[in-house]
Amino acid sequence: MSNQNKQAIVAGRTALGIEFGSTRIKAVLVGEDNQPIAAGSHDWQNSYLDNIWSYSLEEIWKGLQDSYRKMAQHVNEQYGVPLKKIGAIGFSAMMHGYMAFDKNDQLLVPFRTWRNNITGESSKALTALFNYNIPQRWTIAHLYQAILNGEEHVADISHLTTLAGYVHWRLTGQKILGVGEASGVFPIDLETKKFDQTKIDQFNDLISANQLPWKLEDLLADVLLAGENAGVLTVEGAKLLDPTGELEVGIPVCPPEGDAGTGMVATNSIKERTGNVSAGTSVFAMVVLEKELKKVHTEIDLVTTPTGSLVAMAHSNNCTSDLNEWVGLFAEYSKAMGMETDMNKIYHTLYHLALEGDKDTGGLLSYGYLSGEHMTHFEEGRPLFVRSSNSHFNLANFMRTHLFSALGAMKIGMDILLKEEAVELDEILGHGGLFKTEGVGQRMMAAALNTPVTVMDTAGEGGAWGAALLASYMINRASNQTLDDYLHTVVFANQDVAKISPVAEDVESFELFMERYKSGLPIERAAVDYLN
Repeated sequence: MSNQNKQAIVAGRTALGIEFGSTRIKAVLVGEDNQPIAAGSHDWQNSYLDNIWSYSLEEIWKGLQDSYRKMAQHVNEQYGVPLKKIGAIGFSAMMHGYMAFDKNDQLLVPFRTWRNNITGESSKALTALFNYNIPQRWTIAHLYQAILNGEEHVADISHLTTLAGYVHWRLTGQKILGVGEASGVFPIDLETKKFDQTKIDQFNDLISANQLPWKLEDLLADVLLAGENAGVLTVEGAKLLDPTGELEVGIPVCPPEGDAGTGMVATNSIKERTGNVSAGTSVFAMVVLEKELKKVHTEIDLVTTPTGSLVAMAHSNNCTSDLNEWVGLFAEYSKAMGMETDMNKIYHTLYHLALEGDKDTGGLLSYGYLSGEHMTHFEEGRPLFVRSSNSHFNLANFMRTHLFSALGAMKIGMDILLKEEAVELDEILGHGGLFKTEGVGQRMMAAALNTPVTVMDTAGEGGAWGAALLASYMINRASNQTLDDYLHTVVFANQDVAKISPVAEDVESFELFMERYKSGLPIERAAVDYLN
């Protein structure tokens, strides 16, 4: 296999996916069998400046180049050849947010990420106008909020895009979004698979009194489906990606997608009645719908697959960040005591202890709200752990509480889909950091959703692998072959999976916790007000 991969690298019969996650930028190169053969990553963190969560342009390019460099170095060390040719490339990133550029392609205000809950007025107004949920994270919500705020830069906007769209634009010269990524910018017309023109007209009418020098359609990127060609790597783009000059120009690039879309692809869950859940810094569960929902729910996003099918998403801004900090605290204690501090072992030990916790989690309660949480209507959050004098306070209950809490806000949204809307879901596929400790995160998720949860061997590769698969599909699919068929017959035909069905006692335990979680929200509200 090593020699076969080497030949594929030399001949350029590979595909590369690069995804910008919240805390890590990852590059994954796949061979002719669509399995990862090399990878590289770069850790980064958003900054909270002037009440805005953001990443700088410098950080974006530094991280992209570093992750690519490490992947190319992996290729050289593993196979003894430089990486010069690649069959196709795909880029993806955390969805939504706001990147506004002027006619000279200059960023007008710092990048506003999905993590900002600062568009409440806009979100509410647009949801009412469109009769379609427009969450605060969405690009159009950020744009309209900037208009409502009277921000000076609005009149100078020439192009509006997302992080994935920005990277793709700079590397190919093409202002394009994949339909899944586009569905987090502005609503998609399910018939045309483009931005909904009726809603665009409604928005233009809404802002007509502002007398802006543009129409919304002038600012938005073109929308393409998976498999369509979205340009090639330019001379400037090749130098931006690989400053060494080794990488050849002219490599085909597929439409840029969001982390939701690449997560669907990486878990083979783009057909109806399937779903996937990505659990890391944030957590979002997605279900491919058989039909539209009965009514508008502000807790539920409606996005699409990379092929334009309707998807319901329950998204929570907060998942494992607070939990990870607690694990880090225990690691710090271990180090101070002169004990082993291997993080994988610490996670394994603490997570497995959670399985031994009491059915009622000992009466403990936590909210891991490092940032605001739209699902429970918090513009700002404060991490909070609460217990009474009668609580059964031990490490097993502490860990069980924090694992449940990491999924609590998402469960509120999923309960709307599964209980109120009676959406049918056969299974859900998990990926992301929560599932790295074998069996535990998966079992907790199965309890939260009362649905079997499957994790694949490649779950740890995540969205970067999904982006590589989209690139591979673009250049390797048979004539008229659908993405669903390509994934089932080519990519996942022999994939090993691990499925865990919900344990009745865990399901009941989670429901008990959720009663406390929802009734305790005023305590979190008080913490936000007090620690302001």
